[in-house]
Amino acid sequence: MFSLNNLKPKPGSVRRTKRLGTGSGSGHGQTSTKGQKGQSASAGGTKRTGFEGGQMPLSRRIPKSGFSNNRFRIVWEWVNVSSLDKCFDNGAEVTPEALVAKRLVKHTKRVKILGDGELKKSLKVSAHAFSASAKEKIEKAGGAASVIAAAAPAGK
Repeated sequence: MFSLNNLKPKPGSVRRTKRLGTGSGSGHGQTSTKGQKGQSASAGGTKRTGFEGGQMPLSRRIPKSGFSNNRFRIVWEWVNVSSLDKCFDNGAEVTPEALVAKRLVKHTKRVKILGDGELKKSLKVSAHAFSASAKEKIEKAGGAASVIAAAAPAGK
């Protein structure tokens, strides 16, 4: 039976690697398949990626524009009230830690509850933010929505 731990290539289908510089009997001795003289025959004889022989490289010739704010963005995890209805029992207390335990979110840094779907259970929900419709649906079902303070962003 085939499985990932016992897969092997067919015998003869994989060639042995060239063993360079292992003497004249190897067929790859003397110049070690690098040919005679020149930059690429010497040790350290490679040029860096993007080097164009001293010409101004393409990456510096083309115009630059735009700015990305990705390093400073705030990442929100969000959950719809329909997911809360499926995953929690009536009267349960919903916290970011409980959402991570149920695998509805990946982290507890910033969690927002959104109002998509229906909520038929009374839940005590604590999160960093709520949409207006989510807060309305939670309170209409007889539950409570409380806002908790978010952690300060890293580096500030």
